[in-house]
Amino acid sequence: MPETLHTEILWRAYVPRWAHAPLSGAGASRFGGRWNPLGAETIYAARELSTAWAEYNQGFVQHPALIAQLTLTDARLVDLADERVMHAHGVSPDIHECEWRAEMDAGRVPETHRLRETLMGQGFHGIIFPSYMSPGGSCVALWRWNGEGMPELSVTDPEHRLPKDPASWL
Repeated sequence: MPETLHTEILWRAYVPRWAHAPLSGAGASRFGGRWNPLGAETIYAARELSTAWAEYNQGFVQHPALIAQLTLTDARLVDLADERVMHAHGVSPDIHECEWRAEMDAGRVPETHRLRETLMGQGFHGIIFPSYMSPGGSCVALWRWNGEGMPELSVTDPEHRLPKDPASWL
């Protein structure tokens, strides 16, 4: 049975140049990721602020980042951080050890991408998964949002500080 997250607060750290596009999955589409192939827009966000920061920097030099709080409403997510849920979906914990980048570089389809296709075919909008960079933290990979019949994803910007277009970076 799919899980419905009525309200999920998420944190997203991203490159400041894209301050005007906090709800874009274009970067993930351009490069591909653990849970999306090239060409597939995906939002990666964390469920904890500290996890967002750790995932953004990937253990390297602390790069400048913009951190935005997002609200996700009515998403059907599979919680791959919960072994019982994984078992119910026939998913092995080994999925979290998938060498997705090496598989992509070798021209193969990573197991995580195959699972994505399966779950999307079952009507899921994304997944919750354990953070690799922040033990105990968790992240969301969202494949569908802000369209008809899809979950709503919004950015918290009460004072309208985020720019509306890239002109501020020229």
